[in-house]
Amino acid sequence: MLSKHDLKSIIDLEKWQVLQDSLSLVTQMAIITVDYKGVPVTRHSRCQAFCQAVRRDAELSSYCQKCDARGGLEAVRLNQPYVYLCHFNILDIAIPITVDNQYVGAVMAGQVRLADNDGSRLEQIVTRPSTPESAGTFAALRQEYGQLPVMPYAQVVTIAEMLSHLCNYIVEEASRKNEIMDLYQQALAASPVDILPHKTLADSSCPAPQAVQQELSGSAAPIESGNKAALMPDLSAVSCSNPTLQPAFDYIYSRKHENFSLEAMARLCHISPSYFSRLFVRESGENFSAYVSRLKIGQAKQLLETTGLSVNEISDHLSFCDAGYFIKIFKKYEQRTPAAYRSFIKGEQG
Repeated sequence: MLSKHDLKSIIDLEKWQVLQDSLSLVTQMAIITVDYKGVPVTRHSRCQAFCQAVRRDAELSSYCQKCDARGGLEAVRLNQPYVYLCHFNILDIAIPITVDNQYVGAVMAGQVRLADNDGSRLEQIVTRPSTPESAGTFAALRQEYGQLPVMPYAQVVTIAEMLSHLCNYIVEEASRKNEIMDLYQQALAASPVDILPHKTLADSSCPAPQAVQQELSGSAAPIESGNKAALMPDLSAVSCSNPTLQPAFDYIYSRKHENFSLEAMARLCHISPSYFSRLFVRESGENFSAYVSRLKIGQAKQLLETTGLSVNEISDHLSFCDAGYFIKIFKKYEQRTPAAYRSFIKGEQG
């Protein structure tokens, strides 16, 4: 299981950097992301010229680091965005990122000045003694200081809340997906078990006529033939171009005899049913029900070719609601009934 404290393992940092750059552009704030140890995991986005110069100064940079560290700790303590003033009275925000109440890192944003110059409501988190050297540095950078973005306090609070909700949602969803993928790989490595609830023959019901018509509207191209043992699950899997769908394809191909719904497969892939449906059609070229029907008919052909199971037994094994429905679907795809197909195959083999 991936560590919930390892932000580098939870998210794709290259994609996160692109998002961070975009957020910085929209909010006009400098942004950087750090892990739970305070170590930066991204590059600084939109770092202001004044702050760049100050952080390069041997004396002043240590105060910047203290501001970052204390701001992050205070945000963790409060478990909410913490808005404060740095040692140059520049406004900064520390936004904690948590997953299941576990602190995994923080987003540091800011490098702006308050529009109303009202710093009384904010804490200057680190005070710096005035020295001739620091005063000279500030005087030399007065023009860069004047170029810092200026924002009203209400806008800063709104941005802080937006960044908090967005960052925590993205990180938590990525963490959930990583956990599910890890559990799924463990399940594949273990002995076959039912990892999703599915309908059994006893509680199956025939689909409505409209559903039958929709299912019959899929492609009639035949699939799969072979001489594998009939009642053993086909553990072969197909690779798809979209890795998000791979758990569903693995599950479908290894459990063709089961009933499984689009909703169940969407849960397995950790995406919504509607999004799963769109991705599935884009990947396979047909809707989910038509694809599964073709797959089951391919398995039925194998059973008809390699076993002496009756049509009723094959229908039951593949979890069709009854033999009549199975025969109707089979005939749609193969232009002949299961019994006629078996006779045809035996004739060719004879």
